[in-house]
Amino acid sequence: MRVLIVDDEELTRRGLRALLSLEPDIDVVGEGADGAEVVPLVLSLRPDVVLMDVRMPVMDGIAATIALRDAELRETAPHQDAPGLPRVVVVTTFENDEYVYDALRAGADGFLLKRAPAERIAAALRLVVSGDTLLFPEAVRRLALARPAAVETVPEGTLTARELDVLRLMACGLSNQDIGARLYVTVETVKTHVGNVLAKLRATNRTQAVVMAYESGLVEPGRPASLMP
Repeated sequence: MRVLIVDDEELTRRGLRALLSLEPDIDVVGEGADGAEVVPLVLSLRPDVVLMDVRMPVMDGIAATIALRDAELRETAPHQDAPGLPRVVVVTTFENDEYVYDALRAGADGFLLKRAPAERIAAALRLVVSGDTLLFPEAVRRLALARPAAVETVPEGTLTARELDVLRLMACGLSNQDIGARLYVTVETVKTHVGNVLAKLRATNRTQAVVMAYESGLVEPGRPASLMP
């Protein structure tokens, strides 16, 4: 796994590099000191994951995430799973940081706390790279709960009933395999439904789709997502 670390604090960058370098399957391929450096570094280093500070003085992690998802970069990598468009995990000091939720809305795949132990950071990066599970679903739900009331960002009827089922189980943090077992369908069928959900919502990834679901009221942030009414 190729990882790019972006943080305006050199001490933080060094600490993350030292911790991740102990993992045999993780290669820290570069560092950046500001969000403005992210796109050029991604295009030159081709990381699988960008581990990015959410608060930086010139360009923050939100703007940097948006820059990574723009149309010009998508010409190089038209789909998230294609080479060139890495996963994005933002790093923050406080779990309830409003910047984190905005970064998730912008297309970040998940977030981590700076104080998290090394093994948890490494495990989270592996999970994000796998691409079929939501990172820390309860934390995403709590962030959504702290936001204003739901708004109609997804028109009614956009998703089929089965796609709604899949989206709600995605919000629970279930993997494709677990969703398939829950709905009695194959993993390939689940992947098709997930792809349709992302395409219809114009979401970059599962996390962004779930955030949109909370904001639209498709999934209620006040309680764990469920197929039950």
